[in-house]
Amino acid sequence: MATSTDFPLEGLTGRPIDYEDATWILTSAFIVFTMQSGFGLIESGMVTIKNETNIMVKNAIDIIFSGLSFWLFGFGLSFGVDEGTNAFAGVGYFLTEVPIDKGEVYAMYFFQMALASTATTIVSGSMAERTNLKAYMLYSFVSTLSTCFPTHWIWGKKGLLKELGVIDIAGCSGVHLVGGAAGLAAAVMLGPRLGRFDDNKKRLQPCSMTNVLLGTFMLWWGWLGFNCGSTFGITGEKWKLAARAAVVTLNGSIGGGIVAIAYSYLQDAETLDVPTFVTGIRGGLVSVTGICALARPWEGILIGLFGGMFACLLSDAMIKLKIDDPVNCVATHAGAAVWGMIAVALFAEQEENEGFSEEKGLFKGGSWRLLGVQLLACLVTAAWAVVTTVIQLFLIEKTIGIRLTREEELQGCDFVEHGIGEETGDEKKGEEAPQLESSSAPNRLVSAQRRNVTEREQSQGKDQASKNSSQNRIFSSTDIGKDNEGSRNSNELPSMCSIESDIEELLRQESCYPMIKQKGTLDKCVQVICEHGVLIEL
Repeated sequence: MATSTDFPLEGLTGRPIDYEDATWILTSAFIVFTMQSGFGLIESGMVTIKNETNIMVKNAIDIIFSGLSFWLFGFGLSFGVDEGTNAFAGVGYFLTEVPIDKGEVYAMYFFQMALASTATTIVSGSMAERTNLKAYMLYSFVSTLSTCFPTHWIWGKKGLLKELGVIDIAGCSGVHLVGGAAGLAAAVMLGPRLGRFDDNKKRLQPCSMTNVLLGTFMLWWGWLGFNCGSTFGITGEKWKLAARAAVVTLNGSIGGGIVAIAYSYLQDAETLDVPTFVTGIRGGLVSVTGICALARPWEGILIGLFGGMFACLLSDAMIKLKIDDPVNCVATHAGAAVWGMIAVALFAEQEENEGFSEEKGLFKGGSWRLLGVQLLACLVTAAWAVVTTVIQLFLIEKTIGIRLTREEELQGCDFVEHGIGEETGDEKKGEEAPQLESSSAPNRLVSAQRRNVTEREQSQGKDQASKNSSQNRIFSSTDIGKDNEGSRNSNELPSMCSIESDIEELLRQESCYPMIKQKGTLDKCVQVICEHGVLIEL
């Protein structure tokens, strides 16, 4: 039987890879690899503070277990060229190892591994804040194997869709649609996070919009390597295609960003919603992924506009359907990817020199056949991703369990999975953090009515002590004993004034204080007490 070394590995166009092309592929792969950091920052910023570390760990898990899976079997299933390779799967390159003079194989392997782990990472966002870590490790391994089959169909030797003439330069369907469709199945099967669709809209607030924006910048950078590197070289005419891919990719994000800004201001003329803004940019990037080297710059902006719009609309539709997707992975990766594949059939230019496209888009004088092939690719890859994800998660749920318990979810994945932070007795019981009511702390916290009285006293020119009391709107003159002044020690948190120090003293006596200290929300508690007279939220 022939081995993989008897068959030369080719780029996605069917042309051999030389050392200059391999250098370009490796350089691009290094850039693509940084996308994991971008996804991690976006996801950690969109989840609540008690889960931000865990979601970053999951992204590291993706590299480890997806990488192992891809090395063992994934690369062979995707790009194997041995005898037995067929329309459904490749054969060969399992436990990938070739002689040193076959360096192009290693270059190709590394680039494709970076793409494969990206598809799995997309799914992790839709499963955030409610997934058992050990179960996710198993899912990361098996899901990578399942995504390798669509990869072979689109780009592999004798691949089903490749033989039909599908065009997908950088993974619009093979990476983004597969990841987004799998994310949809996972979000539906897991169900929403506790409190996600309750009336209290502030219950699950994202912990850092700064991280979300920083992650977007890193994805922006990584996407350029993603799309430009997918020319698989710079020799011949490929460098020209790579250069155009860079411009079209950037223009796609510009179009997505523009429509996201307009969409946000149409909903609220006063504020620009950051998640909406980021969703539009990412939707624009996804939508040009399939056509980046075959479109004109102005077409990139137009495609990105529609990609961003579809992503924003689908994001709102997911909320109305009560499908909980914390980072909008379904909207940005699945929704925009479907449009991106259709856009190929409309705008693609013919490119026969390097073999990227033998057909033209409809708007360039092409036939309807390409549109049919592109739609078929969307249907087949999305259906495969949904079905395999449902099967995988069902089996994992029946064996080791996939979703956290109610008590664990309330405590947060950071504490449950990594021992980060402190646990309170109430959290162990699966209860929410206790509220500090005025009745539970007699003669300590005054009601709004009493606060109004002290304000009137201030306006009537009472002495300075009375003024201090009314300005802080918390204690009356009888509430703060002189003996409290000497009761503090140097280990306690600093306060801005003596009145706020007394608040700290009182908070220390409450059962929720360990969590207040852990979350770093003491100042927020003080502010809430000042405004409302009671601690109504943490």
